[in-house]
Formats: sequence, structure tokens, C-alpha cells
Amino acid sequence: MRILITGGAGFIGSNLARAALVDPAVKEVTILDDLSVGLRGNLDGLDVDLVEGSILDPAALDAAMAGREAVVHLAALPSVPRSLRDPLASHHANATGTLMVLEAARRHDVGHVVVASSSSVYGLNPALPKAELTWTRPMSPYAASKLATEAYALAHQASFGLPTLAFRFFNVFGPGQRHDHAYAAVIPRFVHGALSGQPVVLHGDGTQSRDFTYVGTVCEVILDALRRRVHHPHPVNLAFGARASLLQVLDELTDLLDRPIAREYAPPRVGDVPHSSADNTTLRELFPNVVPMARTDGLRATIGWMAGLLPAEHAAQR
Repeated sequence: MRILITGGAGFIGSNLARAALVDPAVKEVTILDDLSVGLRGNLDGLDVDLVEGSILDPAALDAAMAGREAVVHLAALPSVPRSLRDPLASHHANATGTLMVLEAARRHDVGHVVVASSSSVYGLNPALPKAELTWTRPMSPYAASKLATEAYALAHQASFGLPTLAFRFFNVFGPGQRHDHAYAAVIPRFVHGALSGQPVVLHGDGTQSRDFTYVGTVCEVILDALRRRVHHPHPVNLAFGARASLLQVLDELTDLLDRPIAREYAPPRVGDVPHSSADNTTLRELFPNVVPMARTDGLRATIGWMAGLLPAEHAAQR
């Protein structure tokens, strides 16, 4: 199987590329990334074909798509706060970009497309856990753009017979997720702060909860989907119902590191939902053999990776 990963130099994409290269079913891995969010260094040591370009560029898409049998579409402009600052950029990358990837897949007769949507599409829906066929009400431009992502993928399945699978990711974390940018996710920020002895910032009171999912488990599910060409007419939650509050995560990090973690509180962020938890009935039906990594084990792996970065980070600051 020859696969294309869009956004493959990013956090999830580079982890997926690394896992794919040791999968006997995968013969070649091509990555399309404009390196606006992803890092070339994430691909160091990986035997992949990098096409540096944007999913908004038809020529780059055609160069990357030619000869591929499956596509995993991860390229996006992530982050709710980023989308509040520039809604059009999020729309172009996430909605228009997805449409262009799907059309390129049709041009090149690619047989299977997996796309990444987001739990943020549930938005104002208060139900817990979140089930795929309940109503969605995005609270941010980012969430709206990801709803468009999955809608285009499923529409191409219904309209053109393109086998697609739209996963709704829930707060993926793990090694390779950076803390050092304005839109960093909560777990890398917490882990870096804890390791470096700096206070961690909680937006709100810390009782907000998320269904944290380890990146290795996410990659395992995606590769299983590619091997078996799994497609589905509805979105599929990719999480395992392991909801935890931010305060719980801090307590777990405190136990793992055996040290107190100082905390600072800031106002809640616009567009953030208070609670998120996945109904994973459909996921379990489609992928019955996947065993998710426990959150504490994932945090331990993340701590180990982040600790390896600190010496270089300190040296760069001197």
C-alpha cells in the first residue's frame, strides 16, 4: 500500500508516518506539507518522500497524489484561538483545503481517503457522552471548518462513491506535541511547565474536561482503517470515553513526577466547550481489536519525550 499523509510533518502526521514505516502493509509513505505548522525536523530519520507544498495548490496535490492508493488527510490550521484571530485562514485551509484534497483523490483514482475532523464540532451540544448522530453546533470558526471537513468527505462518498472515513479526534496528546507556540495544546504546556518548574496556566477553574487520547492509539486505529479499507457513511468518534478534568491531569502529572506543580488561573477562553467525552460505540464496532493506551502511560511517555528536549532548550537560551 502506497499512502499519502497530508500534514505529515505535524504532530499526529509524523507519528503516523513513523508507525506506517514499520507496518508490513505499507510500501511507501509520501508526505505533503507546506511546513507552516509542521516541522521538517519531525521527519528526521524517516524514509519518506516529502513534497513541500500546500493542499491549496493543485500542482502540489497532483505531484503528491500520483500513484497513491490511500490518503490520510491531516493537514489543517488547528486551534480555536487561531481561528478567532483569522477565521478566513481556517476556512481556506480546513474547508477549501479538504475539498481540494478530495477532488485530487478523485482525479488520481485513489481508493480510500481518511480525514480528520474534531470533537469541537459538537460545540454547544451539552450531551455527554457525545454520539455521532446527535446535533452539532460549532462555537468557533475552527469548529465550523472541521464540520465542513467531514461533511465534504461524506458528501464525496455519497455523491461519487469515494470510500471515505471521517474521524472526530478528541484531544490527542503524546510525544512530538510541542509546547513552544502560541496555540499549544494543554498537555504539552502542562508537562513542560511541570518539568521546568514553571507555573502552569489554567484557563477557567480547571474543572473543564476532555477525552484525552494517546497519539499512538490514534495511529493504530488509522493504520487498521487503511489496511482493511474501512469506510463509513457517518462520522466516527476516535476516542475511548476516558474523560478527565484538567485538574485530574495535573494531579496525575504530580504523582508521576513526584513533585508539586504551581498553578496560575486565567479567564476562560472564548470558543472552548466546558466538557467533552466520546460515545465510542461505533469505533468499537469498526475496530474491535484496538486496545487504547491508558492515559497515565501516555503521560509517562510524553514526560520522557519532553524531558529529552529540555537540555537543548536550555542550551539555546544561554
